[in-house]
Amino acid sequence: MISYRGLTKDFGAVRAVDEVDLDVRPGETLALIGPNGSGKTTTLKALVGLVRPTAGRITLDGIDVIGEGAAARRRLGYLPQRLTFPEGITAREVVDYFARLRGLDVSPIPLLARVGLAAAAGRAVDGFSGGMRQRLGIALALLGEPAALILDEPSAALDPSGALMVRDILTDIRREGTTILISSHDLGEVAALADRIAVFVAGRIVATGSLAELEVACGARGIEPVYRALSTGIRAERVRSAA
Repeated sequence: MISYRGLTKDFGAVRAVDEVDLDVRPGETLALIGPNGSGKTTTLKALVGLVRPTAGRITLDGIDVIGEGAAARRRLGYLPQRLTFPEGITAREVVDYFARLRGLDVSPIPLLARVGLAAAAGRAVDGFSGGMRQRLGIALALLGEPAALILDEPSAALDPSGALMVRDILTDIRREGTTILISSHDLGEVAALADRIAVFVAGRIVATGSLAELEVACGARGIEPVYRALSTGIRAERVRSAA
């Protein structure tokens, strides 16, 4: 469904993403993990049109994301790492506002109900907790029933209760067969949600596979030992060959 071929992005003298090849299959959840600055967010932003690649190609269902960006973006829902909303308006008004921006005629209440915010539809978002803001952001990402959801750190800065609520919502969305591409530092979230994992180090993918496949290739058990091995370069070449 989503295909990266040779994705490269330079910011001046810094190469943030270095010839990345990656495929996301229809209906799967693929998680990007790796240290800060390893290229995960840049890879997501290139897909949604917020970063123009230095080189390479990205397609979504055969649509060239760079050459036909508007057509591709209509099929995507995006949750950025940092959310901001217009001040002094309610959750219902936020959904109305973003729906109009996308040219959609959408009733806000069913969408808010899907993320557990129907009772808060008339409340100003200024008073929302971090978890409520993230759930509202997921509701906005679901506008127009996108073919794929792109989520950048959906549980960032949330307390445990908020993070679990967001994870439950994403679990339901995943069960419905929506394609999800997610970047996350929450390894528990990755283990719970991801069908496959792509490990980024210094702008490159050093391994891709299911957690079980990476465990076998690494000779490790559990997401944390696998991450430690790969993110520090231990056995990375072996796993890249095996995955």
